[in-house]
Amino acid sequence: MIFYRIAHFLYNIKLFFIARLISQLGRFFTGIEIHPGAKIGKRLFIDHGMGIVIGETAEIGDDCIIYHQVTLGGTGKDKYKRHPTVGNNVMIGAGAKVLGPINIGNNVKIGAGAVVLKSVEDDVTVVGVPCDRIIKRKKP
Repeated sequence: MIFYRIAHFLYNIKLFFIARLISQLGRFFTGIEIHPGAKIGKRLFIDHGMGIVIGETAEIGDDCIIYHQVTLGGTGKDKYKRHPTVGNNVMIGAGAKVLGPINIGNNVKIGAGAVVLKSVEDDVTVVGVPCDRIIKRKKP
């Protein structure tokens, strides 16, 4: 996260080349690729980070957990906002792919290996390929 925070600061002051250089250096040492343009909240926990990819327009809320081999990426069909927006207190299981300019609500759990192509409402657990099954809904 230190590599990301430095690169993100440089990206925000329009030093794009140096930001990408630091981001690639971080990728070399950690195996985690976070674009410096991504917006990441407080207390992100990355468990076994090898293979994680977080795209340029991705946004991650506070208190999230991301396991290994997770991709927050684009589908190639969108021009401006290409990556997902993840809410607060979200857990994304190992190998999950969250693709496109979709919204993942607060307090969501995404199962390992899931492929999420549509927005997910708050307080649910989702699984599947594509991720179309809600297996648990929190009671109000």
